[in-house]
Amino acid sequence: MALGTAPAPYELRFDSGRSCLDLVATNHPVERLDSVARLRAWLAGTGLVPAGAPLPCAGPQWLTAFHELRHHIGQLVLGEIDGRPAATAASLDRVNALAAAAPPAPCAVRAADGTLVRVLRGDPGCPALVAAVARDTVELLTDPAARALLRQCEGDNCLIVYLDTSRGRRRRWCSSEVCGNRERVARHRRRVAAVGRE
Repeated sequence: MALGTAPAPYELRFDSGRSCLDLVATNHPVERLDSVARLRAWLAGTGLVPAGAPLPCAGPQWLTAFHELRHHIGQLVLGEIDGRPAATAASLDRVNALAAAAPPAPCAVRAADGTLVRVLRGDPGCPALVAAVARDTVELLTDPAARALLRQCEGDNCLIVYLDTSRGRRRRWCSSEVCGNRERVARHRRRVAAVGRE
């Protein structure tokens, strides 16, 4: 995405502040993880795997696993925001179970130019990658400071949750370029309509 341009409405987004929240954002407003190729792009975009990692075992079952995890994370996060944590017991149990697997093992290797780059030891399987996102969820929800930064976008019909790390904690939208821009356009239209009625 070029600097200063709004993201395409259904492209993958990585602006929530955590990989687990970025996963939850992949089904709003439509399903964004709709193919193995998109899942690969999401995994690389979150930094869970280096760009171009082959992931030879990736298949439809990976999509199912990440969709399931996304559902449970969404339940947990919204339960925390809405103050109804007791309603999320089943999701908490499932996320904890998924977090128990060993995450992918990174290692540093020298690139052709001599710099160190991160690669993964072997090709990570789906349980390892799911575990990494599930662990991110556990870390987020058990860190009182991070949990206090959870916000749901104030945009019309937007369900995206993000961490408000803005100065003064006054961020209102998941993205200033998407929901923020829609709100500014709607506000402008209301002003123009009000002036027209005078």
